[in-house]
Amino acid sequence: MSVTIAEELLLLAYSEKEGKQLISASQLDPALGGAILAELAINERVALTGKKVSLEDATPLGDDELDAALARIAEERKERKPDWWVQRFHSTKLRRRLLVRLAETGVLAEERGKVLGIFPTTRWPEADGSVEAEVRQRVSGVLAGAEPDGRTAVLIAVMHAAKLDRKAFPGADKARIKEISEGDWAGDAVAKTIAAINSVMVIAATTAAIGASTGATTAGS
Repeated sequence: MSVTIAEELLLLAYSEKEGKQLISASQLDPALGGAILAELAINERVALTGKKVSLEDATPLGDDELDAALARIAEERKERKPDWWVQRFHSTKLRRRLLVRLAETGVLAEERGKVLGIFPTTRWPEADGSVEAEVRQRVSGVLAGAEPDGRTAVLIAVMHAAKLDRKAFPGADKARIKEISEGDWAGDAVAKTIAAINSVMVIAATTAAIGASTGATTAGS
C-alpha cells in the first residue's frame, strides 16, 4: 500500500494499541505540513531558490493532499519562504484528513468515545499493522547503519524536528539520528524545510503558551 511521508509520520506518532498521540499538536501539526512540502521537493515539484520555494513542475503526483498543496504553490503569485508554506499547510484539519484516510483504507480504526461521559474524544488504534511495520523496518535499518534513500532521510529528519524520534525509536543512537537529519541525503531543499518546521513549531508552542496563560489569567480574574 502506498502512503505519503506525512502518513508514515502519523502512524509513528500514534500509539499502536491505544491510538493516542505521542507528541503534542504543536509538534505534530507543523511536522505534517513540513512533510508535505518535503515530499514535493524530493519529487522535484518544488525547489528552493535562495530562501524561497519555487515551482519546478506542476504535474500532479496522484495524491489528493500533495496535489492540493502543489496547486496552492502554483497559484501563489509570489515566491514564499519554506516556513510560510509550512505555516499554511499545517493544521488540525490536515491531521484529521490524513487520519480519516488511513482509517478508510483499513490501516487505522476510528474509535469515538467520551471523557467523563461528556467530552467527545477519538482514538486511532491500528487495524492493519503491516504498513507501520514496513516503515519501522526501513527506518530501523537506516538507524542501524544502512544507506538511506531520500524518502527515509526526510522521515527521520522530520521525526527529529518534531521530537518524535525519542518516542517512536527510544533505543536509537542519537548521533546516528543527528547524522541523518543534518546530512545531504535528501538535498538542500529538504534541509531548509526542516528548519522551517522548527521555526513554525516555536511559533505554535509560543501561541499555545500565551493562550494557556491568558486562559489562566481570565479564570483567576
